[in-house]
Amino acid sequence: MSRRIIYALLCSVIASSVNTVQAGFAWPNGAKAAVSLAYDDTLASQLDTALPALNAHGLKASFYLQLASPLLTIRLSDWRAAARQGHELGNHTLFHQCSASKPGRDWVAAENDLDKLSAQQLVQQIRLGNSMLFAIDGETERTFTAPCGDALAGGQPYLPLLVNDFVGIKAKIGGIVADMAQFDVYSVPVIAPVGSSGAELIDLVKQAAQRGTMVNFTFHGIGGDHLSVSDQAHEELLAYLAANRDIYWTDTFINIVRYVKASQ
Repeated sequence: MSRRIIYALLCSVIASSVNTVQAGFAWPNGAKAAVSLAYDDTLASQLDTALPALNAHGLKASFYLQLASPLLTIRLSDWRAAARQGHELGNHTLFHQCSASKPGRDWVAAENDLDKLSAQQLVQQIRLGNSMLFAIDGETERTFTAPCGDALAGGQPYLPLLVNDFVGIKAKIGGIVADMAQFDVYSVPVIAPVGSSGAELIDLVKQAAQRGTMVNFTFHGIGGDHLSVSDQAHEELLAYLAANRDIYWTDTFINIVRYVKASQ
């Protein structure tokens, strides 16, 4: 094959790629991707490390509260302050029940075994959680993150019972959203980094920009607590997002989902 033919083929591929991006999902202000920064489980390091870093960089995030956590009561004023600062308080159930029958789930207490709770019982608890959150921040619309990415309670799907209760649901462990045309706001995949470096986190948002879609991070501990990412890696990600606002729209999950639903 001649160099001229090879060059023509390369130009064709590049043009096709450019056209694909141009015809992709239209994010606000010409951004190439949306980034959702979320923090699960009501942890002290989120208030002490993540929240100040977010505020310093002018970035908004979502905090999914386990509503029976003692830290919710002990630091209620701090969670209320986070909401006043424009961050989202989301529902992460009362007791963080997970399925004990799955591999590596020996840490699940018997009283929190999702296999032994009916779907309707769990739904009632989640709705009570929404009432508790309303008492904290006064918001009437909410999003939800399924603990452990488990979709069954007592062997029955429970997430379909919640579609009228939430604007969107982070429902499963997955990767970067592949195609916004097929995006289901009630079955959103999340990436839950543990021990990831700043470079690794930044690479994920770059991949989302290449696809023109979104990446949904679900962090836990930041520089402490459990399933943690170092505060240095977290800071590197935030600094990169803040320095590249023209490329990445970083906002609360509820704001991103509202925009997607209006665009769809």
